[in-house]
Amino acid sequence: MQQIFFFIRKFRYFLLFLLLEILAVALTIQHHSYHTSKFINSANFISGGIYNKVNSINEYFLLKSENKMLSEENVRLKNLLEQTEINYNEENFTVIDSSKYFQKYEYYSAKVINNNYTKRNNTLTLNKGSKQGLTPDLGVINSKGIIGIVENTSSNYSTVISILNKSSKINVHLKNSNHFGTLIWDGEDYNITQIVDIPRQAKIKIGDTVVTGGKSIMFPEGINVGIIKDFTFENNQYQKINVLLFNDMSAIGYVEVIKNLQKIEQKKLEQQVNNE
Repeated sequence: MQQIFFFIRKFRYFLLFLLLEILAVALTIQHHSYHTSKFINSANFISGGIYNKVNSINEYFLLKSENKMLSEENVRLKNLLEQTEINYNEENFTVIDSSKYFQKYEYYSAKVINNNYTKRNNTLTLNKGSKQGLTPDLGVINSKGIIGIVENTSSNYSTVISILNKSSKINVHLKNSNHFGTLIWDGEDYNITQIVDIPRQAKIKIGDTVVTGGKSIMFPEGINVGIIKDFTFENNQYQKINVLLFNDMSAIGYVEVIKNLQKIEQKKLEQQVNNE
């Protein structure tokens, strides 16, 4: 307390000047519209800048939850698109004909919590498992393209065989033709995979889009994979076809897991054919 009194006594003239200056400015602003508007504009400019910065910081920290919400919304919309319904409007109610309900795929949202991409046999770990409806042999994608196939599940987690794995073999085809091949990885560059078993009569050009072929029970047809980066054609056949992936496999966040609701039926039929 003594120090405060000492400070006021020492700087009393300066403090008196400062008080009178503030009073004069306040009276000027109050009685002159021009100065009032300038003061308000300046105050709004400063406060607006502060609020803008605070809002930007808040938006940054909310990106995680926003991305999660967007991922869940994408899954919900894809599930709705898979449902074909015929509605009959009668007076004030709607009747849904269940015989016209043809849903083949169901989608689940999950997040990658561990991702390997520098090894020869890379895997990912998801934060969803059997309790959330996941089982082995489900396709995993995101908005840019394919990621891999679910290998094992526990109650709350799943491991995924990445497309950057020597065991990964996924049916693909060229978007501009009906020529099919198999997507593999040579273990060199995590941005580039390869296609084998493309017939020699296929017309391939650099920049052609590669998508899933639809012959697999894990992935629907037409999901993006990448573009043709380069290729070699020797001895009247394709020797090596490199595909530049749409996905950056080193930065995978939220994903969608695809369940083929007709998988068991398809497998049983194929087994019957193979046993004949």
